[in-house]
Amino acid sequence: MEARKYYAEVILKHKISVNLASRVKNLPPYLFAAIDRMKQETRAKGVDLIDLSIGDPDIPTPGHIVEAMKIAVGKPEHHRYPSYEGMLSYREAVAGWYKRRFNATIDPATEALSLIGSKEGIGHIPLAFVEAGDTVLVPSPGYPVYPVSVVFAGGKSHIMPLREVNGFLPDFKAIPEETLRHTKLMFINYPNNPTSAIAPKSFYEEVICLAAKYNIIVCHDAAYSEIYFDDEKPLSFMQVDGAKDVGIEFHSLSKTYNMTGWRIGFAVGNRSVIAGLGKIKSNLDSGVFQAIQEASVTALNTDERILSGIRKTYQDRRDALYDGLRGIGIEAAQPKASFYLWAKVPKQFDSSGFVAHILEKAGILTTPGNGFGAPGEGYVRFALTAPVERIKEAVERLRKAF
Repeated sequence: MEARKYYAEVILKHKISVNLASRVKNLPPYLFAAIDRMKQETRAKGVDLIDLSIGDPDIPTPGHIVEAMKIAVGKPEHHRYPSYEGMLSYREAVAGWYKRRFNATIDPATEALSLIGSKEGIGHIPLAFVEAGDTVLVPSPGYPVYPVSVVFAGGKSHIMPLREVNGFLPDFKAIPEETLRHTKLMFINYPNNPTSAIAPKSFYEEVICLAAKYNIIVCHDAAYSEIYFDDEKPLSFMQVDGAKDVGIEFHSLSKTYNMTGWRIGFAVGNRSVIAGLGKIKSNLDSGVFQAIQEASVTALNTDERILSGIRKTYQDRRDALYDGLRGIGIEAAQPKASFYLWAKVPKQFDSSGFVAHILEKAGILTTPGNGFGAPGEGYVRFALTAPVERIKEAVERLRKAF
């Protein structure tokens, strides 16, 4: 009894003070966590919400992939720790997919690495190469994980604004020479989130020349390469001569095969960069559940007719939203890829004000452009993650909201 009394007194007198590290304390709220809270609060009020905010496919994972997973999860050999770099069979499937899709050669043994979704790899890559004070080139508007990953590594982000006048491609000539000399790594992302822009071969060639000249590691986020329209297939960075000399490409099964919840992706490219990322991962995680990897081999060999059907669904939605927005006077470029539409907000609003207005007046949730960085002010991002009928209903609600 005396001992318990003593411990109780100590605990009462000496409660710890929990202080976040500065790298966490100074982070802005994660954009999509904030969006999720808005969604929950609105639905709690009984609102019939049309959610066109977060890029989470509403289309189920194709059945043949689910069936492959059911078989794989029952195999005892998959219940133990997975390999750190990924099963060789998975990496071979990745290499085979790159050869078929892009005619790009990837060595599965040294130039491919499994990821727990491409977000995880993007978040970890600066830890492998960025020293305190190093510069990283970050596109903006862009995926919020790019600058956050730089903060965690102790680096400094140099923002590359993506402007409509430049086709939402960065203007490398605007980057000071001194900055380039101290740059360790560059993020690029095409098809682009949030603008839905695609990049021509000449852009990648410019990236490769810049990276070679200044010894910059290129990290291309290609998560949306398979969601394209009008049969205009986006390029892979890896199919351009010299790409593997300067960088890597991240990809995910999330969007292509509607597998966001499965958490699996990969990185391919320069073997030294792949090895560096792999060293970080082997010290921080234990790899991807092998049953998911085995099912993903099936995914990577999916019949093209199934993928064409998925693209057709998104194209129908794109057309309904694009035509509808134009009809009510909201300007937007017609997306050539990704499942986003990047629209200009009416002049009487800023990005956040417009999102708040249509949520309150029309029960529609979108993502403010400034949430992707200051250059995104004046825009909102619509996600094509609702059926055509709901998209048409959203347009009618918007028409009545002004």
